[in-house]
Amino acid sequence: MGIDCVLFDRLVELSTRFQPKGRSLMLGRQSFRIQTQFRQFYEQSLKAHGIDGSRFDFLQDDGFSEHLLKKLGFGQVETMDFSGYEGAQVIHDLNTLPPEELEGQFDFIFDGGTIEHVFNVPNALESVLRMLKTGGRFVSANGLNGWYGHGMYQFNPELVWTFWKRACNCNVIDCRAVPIEPSSEFGQIEFPDPAGSGVRLKLANKIGPGRTYLYYEVEKTAESHLPKYALQSDYETKWQGHDNAGDTRFDEMRA
Repeated sequence: MGIDCVLFDRLVELSTRFQPKGRSLMLGRQSFRIQTQFRQFYEQSLKAHGIDGSRFDFLQDDGFSEHLLKKLGFGQVETMDFSGYEGAQVIHDLNTLPPEELEGQFDFIFDGGTIEHVFNVPNALESVLRMLKTGGRFVSANGLNGWYGHGMYQFNPELVWTFWKRACNCNVIDCRAVPIEPSSEFGQIEFPDPAGSGVRLKLANKIGPGRTYLYYEVEKTAESHLPKYALQSDYETKWQGHDNAGDTRFDEMRA
């Protein structure tokens, strides 16, 4: 994908709360171009979050987004990709776990639509956890709805809460639906943890048919750990107290 106007807005908001001190990593080299039909939205976002400047201040000549991320305070951003055809500095296949020299190296990792194109999603997510430093944050925007035929997968908020919170003990700071059109009648919806009620989220008629991101932000803490298994929250509720509870192992899912 690339950083469109609504992801620009989310990154602008994030920059007011979090600015990494060390290395930053972008999964896939994301583009950044002004969407002319929403051109006023960029200035409105900057103004709403107290940042001086124009949308043109964040552009770079080759159409990519390193300058945008650096100007927002996310540091000197490195890019990871499967190959170097777009100029990535870190060459790695996210279907496999990262080499030891990449573990614990990054204070900020941004995925603007890459993991949905990776077949082995469990490995890709665990790779992100391994590469983050303690205190580091991961921001992801991948398809939730409407991205038919775009990648291999669309994702649900259950994945965020089950994997990042319960399987890895990370802090989930934000988890929401973000329609790609800021004028959509279906606004952004924040998703609570389904485990809080023990039943699945009721999302009928709350998310539109148009392209919508699952956007989330998580933090790796000193108590975070590699996953042993991941169970969907409503099934886990049903299985509690039964002999077969915990039979579904995350390691088996990665095999």
